Amino acid sequence: MRFPKAQLVFVVGVLLATWAHAGLFEDDEARKAILDLRQRVEKLRADTDQIQTSSKDENAGLGRGLLELQRQMELLRADLASLRGVNEKVAKDVADLQQHNKDEAQSLSERLSKLEPAKVSVDGVEFVVTPAEKRDYEAALAVFRKGDFVNAQSQFSGFLSRYPGSGYALTALFWLGNAQYATRDYKEAIVNFRSLIAKNPEHLRAPEAVLSVANCQLELKDSKGARTTLTNLIKAYPQSEAAVAAKERLASLK
Repeated sequence: MRFPKAQLVFVVGVLLATWAHAGLFEDDEARKAILDLRQRVEKLRADTDQIQTSSKDENAGLGRGLLELQRQMELLRADLASLRGVNEKVAKDVADLQQHNKDEAQSLSERLSKLEPAKVSVDGVEFVVTPAEKRDYEAALAVFRKGDFVNAQSQFSGFLSRYPGSGYALTALFWLGNAQYATRDYKEAIVNFRSLIAKNPEHLRAPEAVLSVANCQLELKDSKGARTTLTNLIKAYPQSEAAVAAKERLASLK
């Protein structure tokens, strides 16, 4: 229990005034009463001081407790912020890894697709070729179309050596013969045109190949052979454009 100092002084003052006013005490009794009263006052003062000291200690303890609580709360906030940052980094790493895996899968699929055989259609014939086979044939044909007939011969000869069973083979023979004709290698051109015809007389390029044989024979001054070839062309492929040209050539040979 706490007694404010002002209240304590007031109580003591009232008691002294009461005793003085009464004038009933003897000197010894008065001194004894004063000593007793002084002791009681001192005790009250000591109790009051102790209570105040305890109160100060309690307040100081509470203050320290509040400070410690605030410190712990700050530490928790810092830990929470750190965990949030770690979570965000983990989430970003996971997203990056998923995108990386997706890109790798797409790249692998694209690379595999370049190695897979593909279906093509050339001169009315549909067949399957490897990517390398298609690339080499198209490269040789591109050289021919540029008018580089010497290199075209090399390209098509190489192609036929590498891919003898290719679906491009008969068409490659046709272009090889034309490249040889362009460089005046008529005998070799005849060999390749006839090879095409022998392997597949129904091939789309067969009538043109027969006409080309006749043209080579004419260049070699073999008019008799050319006449026979043109006559056979008209009989074998009467509805072809080559047959129309053959008739014109035969008329010019008469």
